[in-house]
Amino acid sequence: MNHTASLNYIPTDIVSVSDYERYARETLAYDVLEYINAGVADDITLDRNRIAFDAMSIYNRVLNNFSHSSTQVELFSGRLKQTLPHPILLAPVAHQTLIHADGEIATAQAAAALNIPMIVSTLASNRIEDIAEHAGPCWFQLYWQPYRDANLELINRAIDSGYSAIVITLDAPVNGLRNRAQRAGFLLPNDININLRDLPQAATKTLNPSDSIILNGFMSDAPNQNDLVWLRQQVKLPLIAKGISHPQDAILLKKLGFDGVVVSNHGGRTLDTLPASIELLPAIRTAVGDDFTVLLDSGIRRGSDIFKAMALGANAVLIGRPQLWALATAGALGVAHMLKLLRDEFEITMALAGCSNIENINAESLFTRQA
Repeated sequence: MNHTASLNYIPTDIVSVSDYERYARETLAYDVLEYINAGVADDITLDRNRIAFDAMSIYNRVLNNFSHSSTQVELFSGRLKQTLPHPILLAPVAHQTLIHADGEIATAQAAAALNIPMIVSTLASNRIEDIAEHAGPCWFQLYWQPYRDANLELINRAIDSGYSAIVITLDAPVNGLRNRAQRAGFLLPNDININLRDLPQAATKTLNPSDSIILNGFMSDAPNQNDLVWLRQQVKLPLIAKGISHPQDAILLKKLGFDGVVVSNHGGRTLDTLPASIELLPAIRTAVGDDFTVLLDSGIRRGSDIFKAMALGANAVLIGRPQLWALATAGALGVAHMLKLLRDEFEITMALAGCSNIENINAESLFTRQA
């Protein structure tokens, strides 16, 4: 593996997520670092995610009552309801043994220590059963496979291992233009996708000379509405669609019986020049109404970012790249510390913004510049 040994302690100069990124730059091989840090094409969407958050301002409020304070949030409804101690989950991030020898198992141990749900990727480099043995609450993220039986096998493995929700990623039927990783010469090891090892692969397509290998080939294996109706019939757990940027898609998924969506541009790793996820959030919240679970990822680096997402309609947020930076730096200890930093920053933001409960956080918490 390309990684070096991680630390078994937290250096005193790590006090924020950005410090973990700095340490990861010193720890990881250049090609691996470019693979995890880069967006696609010209990194426009990658940069927009941070620019959008940084452009938003929060009011401080005073003289509010904090005698009955809570950061607890409820996702979904009825028999599917899940309660989180904070509005934070770990996003599904693939191939973590590239970063640390223990891979997703170390990340799961960290998430369990803080009772934060971990969403485990289909492309995890540890078996989903082994990850679950070390995890607290965990969800399973499905990358759609060409054959329905293969999807059902993955889902049933997750359910049998105690996973409590299924997240299907819809925004990456083909890889984006990962030019920085290409320039760095990054190549995935052949045997890293352990959870797909025994599943049937897509049949070879017969294409006409005028056909596109992308549009007529790869995209023929992407899930369609009928596939999602079938998936809903198979899954009795909460079912969430990840990678939603358009309000009409969110409305359609709600009609298809999904229990939630993740507003996401995949951390800037699919289609370049997409808007920042936080910019997309208000319209999607309006489209699906107040009684539907909406999560957000892409660009969260501070507890104040979590607050801003909540103010614009998110029920919770997903943390992506920071888990890799922390994992590279100090393994499970680093991931746990990184999550604690974000949790504490979020609580400090709530305190100084005068919000004693999640319900107090709304659009009026944010300063809007007058035109």
